[in-house]
Amino acid sequence: MAKRKSKALVKVEPREAPRPFEEMERWFEGLFGGPFPSMGPRWWPSLRMRELEEVAPSVDIFEEGDNVIVKAELAGMKKEDIHVTLTEDTLTVSGEKKKEERVEKKDYHRLERLYGSFRRSFTLPAEVQTEKVAAKFKDGILEIRIPKTEDAKKKEKKITVE
Repeated sequence: MAKRKSKALVKVEPREAPRPFEEMERWFEGLFGGPFPSMGPRWWPSLRMRELEEVAPSVDIFEEGDNVIVKAELAGMKKEDIHVTLTEDTLTVSGEKKKEERVEKKDYHRLERLYGSFRRSFTLPAEVQTEKVAAKFKDGILEIRIPKTEDAKKKEKKITVE
């Protein structure tokens, strides 16, 4: 049986001198460019991917006459995938977005998918009648109308600004 020669590890030195900011660049890549760069720190919103932000809908809440109105942009969703719950003073809108874009041409193929669930809760600005809430979903916009209670209507006072 022939004896095998053991090979030692050889350390290779870099051929050129490191650039002045190379160490700092590596530090930033380690901090922000890891395996999940879209999960960057919340204090630096530009690092998050737009696709992740598309999952949570934009919401407007305002008062109109005797109603509290909530409008949420839910483009590309089906009404079966949207869930709305209301307690005394909290409205919760949740759901799951599923988006798939497929492009196939002669020598070009692309398939992009976006999946994600969201849940947003809001404290309502006035006391409301939970039993008389109405929700409509049309053209990607969810509109929820919630009538205010009689007490909430009486508490409102118009103040003139001088």
